[in-house]
Amino acid sequence: MSSIKIECVLPKNCRCGESPVWEEASNTLLFVDIPAKTICRWDSLTNEVQQMTVDAPVSSVVLRQSGGYVATVGTKFCALNWEDRSAVVLAMVDKDKKNNRFNDGKVDPAGRYFAANRRNVYKLEKEEQIPDGMCIDAEGKLWVACYNGGRVIRLDPETGKRLQTVKLPVDKTTSCCFGGKDNSEMYVTCARDGMDPESLLRQPEAGGIFKITGLGVKGICPYLYAG
Repeated sequence: MSSIKIECVLPKNCRCGESPVWEEASNTLLFVDIPAKTICRWDSLTNEVQQMTVDAPVSSVVLRQSGGYVATVGTKFCALNWEDRSAVVLAMVDKDKKNNRFNDGKVDPAGRYFAANRRNVYKLEKEEQIPDGMCIDAEGKLWVACYNGGRVIRLDPETGKRLQTVKLPVDKTTSCCFGGKDNSEMYVTCARDGMDPESLLRQPEAGGIFKITGLGVKGICPYLYAG
């Protein structure tokens, strides 16, 4: 196994970066900044960042089988037109709950887009803090970003055993995905909201996008929303 390398490839200063997803056709990484109400698209070849703003906190974005993207915005599923930066509502839930919003979302192998407000997945050890966004590698193992834990951990979903820990230079790691050449790179989002000035001085890359290489395992391509 090659040595693990961690680098901040995009010092974006996201308030709360989340939902990274790799788009292989364009070598780009999509992600959201929840409270900033923005969806971002980073070109890994040119380092260019494009973004669009929506009308409510945006918690996840996915690729669509028919082209384009779909995102969870507030309590709405919205189709995104990246060319003119517009959003069209596909469905809405919890219309009577004004302060509610989706927390996260993923597409399953059948092409269905699932989004939820709360979830409980794994009981972490004390130093690992709060389980947040996650992804699966080609061996069927689960990778979980640990909010306030400053790490991603690899778990065996059948036994619950922790197989690997990768620490990052920021505390508020939020989510992760595989991407890059042959899905051999991992991208990790994080947050800076809630950090005091002293903490931000110690962690100047908080809110950035990190790339991890040398994990010795590859990921799988993201599932596409079939709707």
